[in-house]
Amino acid sequence: MSALPVLYSFRRCPYAMRARMALWAAGVTVELREVKLANKPPELIEASTKATVPVLDLGRGTIVDESIAVMRWALRQSDPEGWIAGDDAELLAEADGPFKHHLDRYKYPNRYESEPGFGQVDHQAEGLAILKRWDARLSKQGQLCRETRSLADIALFPFIRQFANHNRDWFDAQDLPHLHPWLAAHLSSPLFASIMPKFAPWQQGDGPVKFGPLPEN
Repeated sequence: MSALPVLYSFRRCPYAMRARMALWAAGVTVELREVKLANKPPELIEASTKATVPVLDLGRGTIVDESIAVMRWALRQSDPEGWIAGDDAELLAEADGPFKHHLDRYKYPNRYESEPGFGQVDHQAEGLAILKRWDARLSKQGQLCRETRSLADIALFPFIRQFANHNRDWFDAQDLPHLHPWLAAHLSSPLFASIMPKFAPWQQGDGPVKFGPLPEN
């Protein structure tokens, strides 16, 4: 077992992105194991029967396999920016519940065609309605919970990024005067750039890949 916590991750997964950003901001260095979702390593499946990223293996049988739980664990180790002040349960539930529901059906309609009532809902419009509520929230302060970024901002923006990128021209034309610059700022942040390098998929026998803001010794 590595002396470092082991993080199973996938670069483009928004759940994994939020976990990596919290670990990075907390100054927690991990052993990163990039996962190819079409060929998941047995070690990931053994660690978590759910076998979806992120999974954080802390050793001695301690597994954290929900993205928000990984964020909260990281911030308990260190929270230099006070992100925990933005641990807004209602907002996170809306993001991971209704917004993610509409995002999936907007982005991958072929997967849900057999779902009862699928064609009766405009998932693009429903997702936009939620974004408009968040835009109004941003109009009152710089970020979702306060003037500076916090857990909620970091947890939500990877999913808003997905929604925006599905039809960027349409998204950019929407009346979201506060959310547009908010999203652009997060996407261009040094934090986001730091957690997005490309890594080859991990295989048993590969040497450890250290991932974190601290330099290797």
